[in-house]
Amino acid sequence: MLHSMSTTVEIASDRSADEVNEEIRALWRRSGGTLSGEQREEYQRLVLEWAAAALQSEKAA
Repeated sequence: MLHSMSTTVEIASDRSADEVNEEIRALWRRSGGTLSGEQREEYQRLVLEWAAAALQSEKAA
């Protein structure tokens, strides 16, 4: 039996897009402009969270 995997990523954010954006900016400042592998994973997670928060904000408006 074959099972299909969803390719949709759902990230729920309790924070505003501005709050997540500030954390993204802080990550870049801490890294000195070059992200390590671990930092890159955190960055990707934060970008997804930011996008979800921005979408929620847009839907609420």
